[in-house]
Amino acid sequence: MFYLLLKHVLLGPLLRLLFRPRTEGLEHVPETGAAIVAGNHLSFSDHFLMPAVLRRRITFLAKQEYFTGPGLKGRLTAAFFRSAGQIPVDRSGKEAGQAAIREGLRVLARGELLGIYPEGTRSHDGRLYKGKVGVAVMALKAGVPVVPCAMVGTFEIQPPGKVVPRIRRVTIRFGEPLDFSRFAGMENEKAVVRAVTDEIMYRVLALSGQEYVDEYAATVKASGPAASAAPDGAAAPEAPGRVRGLRRVLARRRHRD
Repeated sequence: MFYLLLKHVLLGPLLRLLFRPRTEGLEHVPETGAAIVAGNHLSFSDHFLMPAVLRRRITFLAKQEYFTGPGLKGRLTAAFFRSAGQIPVDRSGKEAGQAAIREGLRVLARGELLGIYPEGTRSHDGRLYKGKVGVAVMALKAGVPVVPCAMVGTFEIQPPGKVVPRIRRVTIRFGEPLDFSRFAGMENEKAVVRAVTDEIMYRVLALSGQEYVDEYAATVKASGPAASAAPDGAAAPEAPGRVRGLRRVLARRRHRD
């Protein structure tokens, strides 16, 4: 109920008025049934602007820190995210990742939209970083399509560290749904989930036009400012090679069968 109140009365109309988001490819988001919307993550504003333009409710896996902040501000933030139906995710360690996958699968089992940022954290410099494989595992286990999404302009209105966003128009692009049903039952094969994740990120990159970094964002952040400097000629994910790798895995599996 609170989600609908936010979307249609309290927050959604205000966001659409202030930021006048352009939407492209909205017809690619399924009107019914479970699906994953996988997007880049440039700004805290992403959490609100994407849901504001979608016709359906979407549930995000949100970092646990939004639910555990200290003081009055922390309690209000936690109450807001819980009331909006967002799910806290502990991002520390392998078991934490498995817990996030279980929570995401529960959302999909209810036939709902699940929103996820495969990079695992906000981009600190506006570039697109290597995706984590949880999105692929959930897509294969649940047998649902993945809709790539690109937020364009949200880094400029609210980069990390900026509390009050600038009022400027943004664009939200949705790509054609990606069907990975041919890899059903292969969510435990590392080569498959890595290749599926790279294919998703490749499609996000094509929509966003960002520079790509073939490293995890959290790793680059932890390495300090020098590692965060934009290198010359950063390459896009090698989608064609990954696809060939998937074909080889499928061929080996058919041979075993």
